[in-house]
Amino acid sequence: MTAPRRIRRPIRRPLAAALAVAAATLLLSGCLEYEEDICNSGEYPVLSVGGTGSACVKDGKEPDPGWARHPEGKVPLKVDDKWDVYWRTHTLDKNGKIIDAPKS
Repeated sequence: MTAPRRIRRPIRRPLAAALAVAAATLLLSGCLEYEEDICNSGEYPVLSVGGTGSACVKDGKEPDPGWARHPEGKVPLKVDDKWDVYWRTHTLDKNGKIIDAPKS
């Protein structure tokens, strides 16, 4: 008497299902982090002189009075990046010097 033969079943469906579940888990768990841009394409960020306000200005246009470009190398690009957090507690005075932001 011989042992019964095992029938080999394709593993494609269970494998595909497992991969789909793994991908959904990554997306829903926050492992793939989304970073929001400070400004839209074609704009650059500016900050209010003497305050912590910020805005975006179209490329090629100068900021309105009372607003200034960020110092070179200290421009926030993404929400909550190093420079976005920094400019929440710092600002520029009327001479362009970095100062602590006034307490609100």
